[in-house]
Amino acid sequence: MIRSIRPFARVGLLAFLWLATLTACETTKRSFPEVNAPDDPNATSRHQLEATSKQIAQANDSDGKVKFIVPREQLSLAFIRQFNDGTVIDKTVIRKVQEGKEAPIYYLVGMGLRDGMFRAMAIPLQTSTDNSLYLASNAARYIITGVGCTFCFFNFEKNQIVGTTCEENTGGSSCDLRVVDNNNLFQRR
Repeated sequence: MIRSIRPFARVGLLAFLWLATLTACETTKRSFPEVNAPDDPNATSRHQLEATSKQIAQANDSDGKVKFIVPREQLSLAFIRQFNDGTVIDKTVIRKVQEGKEAPIYYLVGMGLRDGMFRAMAIPLQTSTDNSLYLASNAARYIITGVGCTFCFFNFEKNQIVGTTCEENTGGSSCDLRVVDNNNLFQRR
């Protein structure tokens, strides 16, 4: 009978020693000090935009002017790479579109020529609460190709691009609009 109790005694002794060791351990939790979220909601939204996009410019509400953060020459080269078909971009602008009391939308626009025909690309920018303008890689591209037009205009409705107009409407002239999802103007390498 003593032999049949010994295995249980060993297991019991091991369990007792394990419990005694466990209770001797410190049970208080030590952790890193808590870090509070920034008090500035602008900083939070700016950090979220910076994670998924690139700041292009800063808009000024008081005088309506836009200050480029990225040099225009760099933007022109990025548009040329984005077109990737021989289009040469010689002008980049940021256009503010605001219809009525709706919040404005800013578009980054590159304009140039390909084989003597007008070409343009517009990409909507995201605006942070401090009026920083960001280009997101998931923003759509609005591409105009002029056929017989020396200059084409984007048509807007409720701050959105909905079509195009040819500067001089002679017979056979047109401005073709194509919308493409996403862009890689500033593709991360």
